[in-house]
Amino acid sequence: MIKQLNREDIANMQERERARLINSLSGFKSANLVGTQDAQGNPNLAIVSSVFHIGANPPLIGMIIRPDTVTRDTLSNLKATGFYTLNHVNADIWQQAHQTSARYAPGISEFAQVGLEVQHEAGIAAPYVAQSQLKFALALREVQKLEINGTILVIGEVMDIQLPQQSIKADGYIDIESLNTVAISGLDSYHKTQRLGRLSYAKPEKPPRALSLDGE
Repeated sequence: MIKQLNREDIANMQERERARLINSLSGFKSANLVGTQDAQGNPNLAIVSSVFHIGANPPLIGMIIRPDTVTRDTLSNLKATGFYTLNHVNADIWQQAHQTSARYAPGISEFAQVGLEVQHEAGIAAPYVAQSQLKFALALREVQKLEINGTILVIGEVMDIQLPQQSIKADGYIDIESLNTVAISGLDSYHKTQRLGRLSYAKPEKPPRALSLDGE
């Protein structure tokens, strides 16, 4: 049996029910911890599931945040310092990562509260998560308010990447599954992944062929 919901049905839902439903529609999303610090160097950490690729040259990553959530400190911090980090959530830290969405009082470090370790790097005015296997630092390039719902688009340029040597292949592909990176669906469901395979570059009238993990 197929359930069909129209615009009126969606509008009449309870707020949290509607949020869970609509957040599930886009499918599996990346789970990242965004690390920032204020002008005094106090660290902040928040989980986000709205990170996406914009371009490779220059290397740009986008992120949507809501100013009325726990990421409000994230926005003010990255504006103040011009830097932030994105840290993949893995199967060893998914519960701690989820807990960073709690509304801790200003000045309280989510790192300390959830048991994650701050990792500092010279020249980067934002903290990494030491337990994250794949992490990268970004310099803030653009902030745009989306008029349709007031959410904020943050665009950053990748300045530093840290990952295990064996996870990056000769053609640039990163085997993120080997790092136990997890995905999010909806607002609160976390998932491991299972790769089906890699396929060759698609061309008209030529079926794709299976590639090895190394892209051969």
